[in-house]
Amino acid sequence: MSTLKIHTIETAPEKSKPLLEGSLKAYGMVPGLHGVLASSPETFEAYQKLHELFSNSSFTAEELTVVWQAINVEHECHYCVPAHTAIANMMKVDTTISDALRNETKLPTEKLEVLRDTALSIVRTRGNISDEELQRFYNVGYGQQQVLEIILGLAQKTISNYTNHIAQTPVDAPFKPFAWSKATV
Repeated sequence: MSTLKIHTIETAPEKSKPLLEGSLKAYGMVPGLHGVLASSPETFEAYQKLHELFSNSSFTAEELTVVWQAINVEHECHYCVPAHTAIANMMKVDTTISDALRNETKLPTEKLEVLRDTALSIVRTRGNISDEELQRFYNVGYGQQQVLEIILGLAQKTISNYTNHIAQTPVDAPFKPFAWSKATV
């Protein structure tokens, strides 16, 4: 059982209150993850900045979703998989992409599949991917910028996934329809 507090705007440290107010304005609620992160204003601010930077990277909505969800699924994040399913829906990402990511099945294009494979390789090898994997990534049209942007997305997801594991953050009501657990083989 976790002992990490989920803050409200009223209970949060002073430096986190404006960040939580921004979450309320942006989402119409304070997501549980944000309430947990509020205990450390610096971590919360870093997470939000990483999210903003990754969201504004060169990746399309579909590609952002592939990177986020590949990492979320690999890390088995009970909170982020449903949250990013809802976000993908808001971003108008085809549900076949979301379903393939959640179920770890084939994506509809080779380019998206290579993106997922590369993101997973970076996670699994802690950045020690092979020259062959990197060349495969480049062969489908990505470049050095996108390699670095995957690392940016990973930094964001590491903060949220690990926080949710430790905090056992309850899935927020809007995300509950997309509840997820890793399939057992």
